Amino acid sequence: MRNSKNKERCEKLSLSKCAGVCRTYSDLQMAYAKQLEADEEIVEFQCNVPLTGFEMDDGAYTTDFVCTTKHGDVFVRECVRRSLIERPKKIKLLDASREYWAQHGVMDWGLVIDV
Repeated sequence: MRNSKNKERCEKLSLSKCAGVCRTYSDLQMAYAKQLEADEEIVEFQCNVPLTGFEMDDGAYTTDFVCTTKHGDVFVRECVRRSLIERPKKIKLLDASREYWAQHGVMDWGLVIDV
């Protein structure tokens, strides 16, 4: 989950399963995008999907990946560095993302954590 006014370095990828240009803001996000591209179960995925109607004091946020499988199932993944996962603000944002997607009918929500 990222602030939509992200000022981090952005790398752009053109991937066949990604709707539009895939913009990644970390090595972790880049690696997961490539993994999704190679996964035969994944039909399509979107990067940095805006959380419409969700804002916090410091602005609007996006979800890292929204993916669709061959069977039509949708799942959401947020990329988080292990070193940041226990920070109170990060926990608050991740909980908000999980709740947002649950309210939109997506129950398969998870984290992608670096090793």
